[in-house]
Amino acid sequence: MTGKVFKEGGHLEYAIEAKGLSKSFGQHIAINQLDLQIPKGRIYGFLGPNGCGKSTCIRLLTGLLEASNGEVNILGKPLLGNEESLKQRIGYMTQKFSLYDDLTVKENLSFVGAIYGFTGKQKKARINELLSLYDLEKQTKQFAGSMSGGQKQRLALACATLHSPELLFLDEPTSAVDPENRREFWERLFDLCDAGTTILVSTHYMDEAERCHALAILEEGNKRADGSPQQLMEAMPAKVVEVSGDNLRRLKQNLIQHPDIMSAAQIGAHLRVLVKQKVANPLRFISQLSDGRVAVLARPSLEDVFVACTGGRHVD
Repeated sequence: MTGKVFKEGGHLEYAIEAKGLSKSFGQHIAINQLDLQIPKGRIYGFLGPNGCGKSTCIRLLTGLLEASNGEVNILGKPLLGNEESLKQRIGYMTQKFSLYDDLTVKENLSFVGAIYGFTGKQKKARINELLSLYDLEKQTKQFAGSMSGGQKQRLALACATLHSPELLFLDEPTSAVDPENRREFWERLFDLCDAGTTILVSTHYMDEAERCHALAILEEGNKRADGSPQQLMEAMPAKVVEVSGDNLRRLKQNLIQHPDIMSAAQIGAHLRVLVKQKVANPLRFISQLSDGRVAVLARPSLEDVFVACTGGRHVD
């Protein structure tokens, strides 16, 4: 993990600060009173289901959307009134591939370089550096529209970081690639973070969220939890119990009827059950509800945290 960044005087320096950030579309509240403090030099995640407000929040933090209420500071400056100057210091990779399909890899990079004021030898050197860094040298003359998902992903990241931004926003960047490409992509993110880039990434993949230094769980525009994966698992308001045996589907339906059970999900040959914290003896409780089956306590996962924070509304 990258070391903490402090201002003179010992105070933690934040790349993103938001207070009471809200956004409404008519009667619909997309983001509701969101508070954030994201230190520099970290990878911070937004975890949540589709439609929970992740993309809207990123657009608010980049200045692409105007907030209904609240205050935002980006890299030590108020976002309001400094949108143009901050654009030179941030990068943004959208969920959907947004480069030009009918331009080659090199032409796309050259176009983005020109937007950021790169010219001549400087632009050529930076493009060659990125082609090598993101393993795109063999695709230099390939049209972007004919590339694989993983290749498009690497090109999009190369374009988003061409101007060496201090702060990088990534909106579900791995939704269209396979697990191997996802893993390689995250290794590149940690390289960027190690070099000093702060990264905010949205995802609905639990394994990706666990890679973040810290994250917020979002649901319907509300922040349900905030902290490191380890902190969130330790503070989870439920106990995890696993129970095995026959007729697990029937047992699940019986268990989820009880008000003190948050959720039950089948994992292979056992049920993973979340029991509310107020139940004093969760093992005996589950044994009684399952006609004496043997139950064991299990270590919480980030998925369990997510289910507990959202009341199981997004997990079958």
